[in-house]
Amino acid sequence: MYMYILNFVYFGTLASAFPQRGNRNGNGRQRATAQQQAAQIPQGISTASDGGTILDDTVNVNGLPIRFRIAAPANQFIAGAGVPGAAATSPNGTMGVNILLHGDGGQSFFDFPNQAVQANTMGVALLAPDPNLFWGGGQGLERTDGVAHAQAVNDFILTELPQRVAFDSSAVVFTGVSGGSLLMSGFFIPAQMQNYPNSAVLLNCGAMPPQVDFVDVATVMPQTTIHFQSTQSELRLLQDSIPQAVVAYEQLAVQQGLSADQVNTLQTVDNTPAGGHCEFDGQDFVSGVQVMADSFSNVVQPGGNGIVQGLGAPSNGQVRTGVVGNERLQFVGGRKRSGMPVEKRWVIGTDEP
Repeated sequence: MYMYILNFVYFGTLASAFPQRGNRNGNGRQRATAQQQAAQIPQGISTASDGGTILDDTVNVNGLPIRFRIAAPANQFIAGAGVPGAAATSPNGTMGVNILLHGDGGQSFFDFPNQAVQANTMGVALLAPDPNLFWGGGQGLERTDGVAHAQAVNDFILTELPQRVAFDSSAVVFTGVSGGSLLMSGFFIPAQMQNYPNSAVLLNCGAMPPQVDFVDVATVMPQTTIHFQSTQSELRLLQDSIPQAVVAYEQLAVQQGLSADQVNTLQTVDNTPAGGHCEFDGQDFVSGVQVMADSFSNVVQPGGNGIVQGLGAPSNGQVRTGVVGNERLQFVGGRKRSGMPVEKRWVIGTDEP
C-alpha cells in the first residue's frame, strides 16, 4: 500500500497562498502550482482504512483532468478496471456512493475522510481540475469556473464511475468541504441535482446561495436532504454566505409548497462547536473534517439520529436542527479574511507494494 509522509502548511490568504506573476523560488524558477505538485503524488492501488481497496487514477472529462479516488470492497470494482479481486460484471450494484469535494488546496482529497464504507455507502473523492486546486476556480466566493466544474463532476459520476465500480445510481450522496461546499451549494445542487433522486448533501464549513438558474426545482427540493455544518468561529467571509445559503434554500423549498415541518425534516443547520474554520472537533481542520465524515450517515441519511460523535464543546453532538426559525446563526469572532484559507498538505513519500 502507499505510505505517505505528510506535511501540513496553512496559508493565510489566497493572495499569498499561491504563486503570482513573477513569484519565483530562490533559484529564479517559477514555482510549481498546487496542481503540478499534486501530480507528483503517486496514483494506483492502495488499502482503505477499513480494509477495502482504493483506486486512484485520472480521467479526462469535458476536457478537464479529473483525478479520483474510489474506495470500495475489491469485488465491487468492475472486472478489467485494474483492481486485484475485481469481480463486478455490471455497473448496477447495491452500494450507495458518497462523493466528496475537498476544500481549497485539495487536502481532503488526499486525506480521503470518507474512504471507509458507511451505511452500505462507498466513498469517492474528486480533485479539482484547477491550478490552485480550487473547486469552481476563482477565489473566495467568486467561483469563475463553477458551471464547468459542476458539469464535470456530474459527467464523471454518470459516465466514468460506472466503468470502474458497481453502485446503486439511485443512492448517490455528497459531501462538501469548505470550497467544495461552495461549488455544491452555488452550482452543483441547482444545476445537476435533478440527476440524483432522493439524494443528500453534507455542506461542511461553506455554503452560498445558488449562483445559476435552478433546474427542475420542483423535483429537487422535496426530495433532497441538506445539512449545513459550521462552527462558532467560522471565517468572516462565510459568516455571511452560509446564513444566506440557508435562507435561499429554505425559500426554494417553501416556494415548492413544503410546510415548515417538511422543510425542517429535509434541511438542517448547526454551528454549535466553538472551533475555527472546519474545526468541528474544536481542535484541527483535518480531525474536524474526519469527525463529520465518520457521522455522515447519522446526519443526512435515512434513519440517522443526528448525533455526531466527537463534536467540539459546547455542542451536545445533536446537529439536526431545522432551518426554519434558525436561519440567523450566531458567530463569535472569526478570522478576517478577504478570501478562503488554503490547506495544503503535500505528500511526497514512498510507494510500498
